[in-house]
Amino acid sequence: MNLDVNGKKVLVRVDFNVPLDKDNHVTDDTRIRGALPTIKKLLEQGAAVILMSHLGRPQKKLKEDGSIDVEKFTLKHIIPTLSKLLGKEVKFANDCVGGAALHAASSLKSGEILLLENTRFHKGEEKGDENLAKQMSELGEVYINDAFGTAHRAHASTAVIAKFFPKDKKGFGLLMDAEITNANKVLKTPQRPLTAIIGGAKVSDKILLLDRLIDFVDNLLIGGGMAYTFFKAKGGNIGNSLVEEDRLDTALELMKKADAKGVKLILPQDSVIADKFDNDAAILTMESDNQPNNWMGLDIGPKAQADFIEIIENSKTILWNGPMGVFEMLNFANGTKVIAQAVAKATANGAYSLVGGGDSVAAINQMHLANEVSYVSTGGGAMLEFLEGKTLPGIKAIEE
Repeated sequence: MNLDVNGKKVLVRVDFNVPLDKDNHVTDDTRIRGALPTIKKLLEQGAAVILMSHLGRPQKKLKEDGSIDVEKFTLKHIIPTLSKLLGKEVKFANDCVGGAALHAASSLKSGEILLLENTRFHKGEEKGDENLAKQMSELGEVYINDAFGTAHRAHASTAVIAKFFPKDKKGFGLLMDAEITNANKVLKTPQRPLTAIIGGAKVSDKILLLDRLIDFVDNLLIGGGMAYTFFKAKGGNIGNSLVEEDRLDTALELMKKADAKGVKLILPQDSVIADKFDNDAAILTMESDNQPNNWMGLDIGPKAQADFIEIIENSKTILWNGPMGVFEMLNFANGTKVIAQAVAKATANGAYSLVGGGDSVAAINQMHLANEVSYVSTGGGAMLEFLEGKTLPGIKAIEE
């Protein structure tokens, strides 16, 4: 972020797409906190800071008359939390382009902060509309993209807008820099052994990631619902566990590739199974590939936990993406909890650990271990695509 911003109006794309409760209060301010270092540094350097973000999917949740539900999706709900965290007043413009936005931006003084209304109130945002991006660009003299969570989208405010700023008037914020730097510690300069822990429900969501990881990790630990597709592919009995029948061949191919590359692909040898998808269900612990009919695996079992913990604690670089079970239910949260603890312990012993992906981040926060790992990504889908080796439009637009 080595840009001259003193006395300038700096347009910053942040990711304030945060969860709200029924009274429109922010319930998780992780993403807002992630943007604070960039905002504070710009203020210290004498900039007038203009923040732009999306919130939710207003175009997909229109009211019955076809209009946008402004009350549900307005970024005005973010202001109390943002003001409190910054210890400063945050001004608000009820649009991100047009007269109101231009007036608010032009009258903003150095040291002041303006939050623009939800960029997705305009259809052209998600379509990458060039005219909308040009109008947005007219609000500032410098553009900074600090929204890693949306860097994989070629939207007007995240990628297209950058073309309207010369090379010396655009750059990454501190959060974007940190996300890219930390991901590259896994991708480009890992200490070994390098272990990836991949969980979640579906193989189909993570095929590209798994395929890429097998090219450079030493250990690949697979948990969560996706593990049962691998067991079914191997001919195991998985009862009523989650399975993607159309991905059985994919699972076999991934196991074959791992074997050929000398990568240890480890599946959970036992599972905590239940007779229904319910925290109060009857529970057993069984071998993962020998489950009775009508029962389903909802967490990794004690043997699997011990296997995974041993590998994690002997690793020097750790990537964790996806929970080990249905951690939202107390009776099926233990697998995810002990893995989180193992990652924290390995980190304390000198390993580098990156936690990325929405559910993993939610789990590590729920277990109050976010400060005990090396880096927690705010990126979700963007981090996934970056780790898959894809070029992210929001990054490419700044680097061009």
